[in-house]
Amino acid sequence: MNARSGSALTFGVAVALIAGVTLGNGGANVMPVFVDDFASRFALSDSAAGLVAATQLMATAIVTLLLAKRAARPGRVLMTRFGLAVSGAGFLGAAAATGPVTLVMANLVLGAGLGAVYAAATAALAATDDADKASAVTICGVVGVTALLIMGVPAANHDLGEGTGFLLMALCCLFAWPLTRRLPDGPAVPASATASTAETVSAKPAVVLLVGTGLLWTVTQGAWSYASVLGRQHTGMSHSAVSAVLAISSVVALVGAAVGPTAARRFGRMRSMAVFVTGQALAMPVLVLTHDPVFFTVAAVLWQACQLAVLVQMLAAAALIDPTGRLVASLSGAGALGTGIGPLAVGAVLDGAGADVLGLVLAIGTCVASLPLLRMTVASGEATNEPRRGRVPAV
Repeated sequence: MNARSGSALTFGVAVALIAGVTLGNGGANVMPVFVDDFASRFALSDSAAGLVAATQLMATAIVTLLLAKRAARPGRVLMTRFGLAVSGAGFLGAAAATGPVTLVMANLVLGAGLGAVYAAATAALAATDDADKASAVTICGVVGVTALLIMGVPAANHDLGEGTGFLLMALCCLFAWPLTRRLPDGPAVPASATASTAETVSAKPAVVLLVGTGLLWTVTQGAWSYASVLGRQHTGMSHSAVSAVLAISSVVALVGAAVGPTAARRFGRMRSMAVFVTGQALAMPVLVLTHDPVFFTVAAVLWQACQLAVLVQMLAAAALIDPTGRLVASLSGAGALGTGIGPLAVGAVLDGAGADVLGLVLAIGTCVASLPLLRMTVASGEATNEPRRGRVPAV
């Protein structure tokens, strides 16, 4: 379903995409570990630690959005490496920080660098010859490498001293430098397009699509941030048991990333996307409200599997609509913005209205936020049947 001429998804290209997307989104994925480190190092309160975290996450999101248009043009390898250099400097600054002020400044710098990496790497997804396969392989690789970082960063902090985890991340930036040379640079074009009809022009994404994406990840990341707390309070499970359930659900969720493209080919992208969104919308309130450990476990696994399936479908659809990669990078930036806002928003609802209302808000929020994405999947189906002639289908 991807009749396009672009970079073949070789091993080198896959490694480059995984390295770029992993580090670009590394700040958000490893943030719980970072918070533990700098809160302990500088004796920060929960609100102060949250402010430092928000500084980094918001910097990443804003820079990703600002550079989405630039990432649609050739030069992604250079852009990624520039981002890695800035991020590495920021990580080193965070490791050597002597006070909260220098820590905030370092996180601002590294967040900006990660935003450049994230914009370039996600835009490169659209330049492959099979958007579905590239998205699935990249997301699976990112989940695996992130799991290693989540284990490695706290181990470094514990065994080698506080702040060493930031040094490990700086080394990862250095290690990723040569790997990113295989990032696809130019846009993919339909295989049927001739040299005269293959002109590809990026278009500015619709605001409603960006808002929907941001809202979806606000709901998703916010719920994930409180999943452990709610699991312990409602089911009576121990901290280690809940952590094990969430860890297992994250690994099993890789099935969703693999099933997503297959379901899209067999049943159609729109229909399969709607099913995964519905599954996610039903699983989230069950996770929040249930008092049964078995239901909690099943809901966690179903939720994470559907979430990854939705993510893969979203990236693939955006890549098919806009082969320059601007749409993919813009949606990634909007998602990063939602990730930063999510814990604060969900925490406010939980404190102000309770878990019952939160469960309803999560279900409704997921459905409403997904409507623009479902419309985008329709546009992606139309895009696969038409050569690019200088415009992107409206979404």
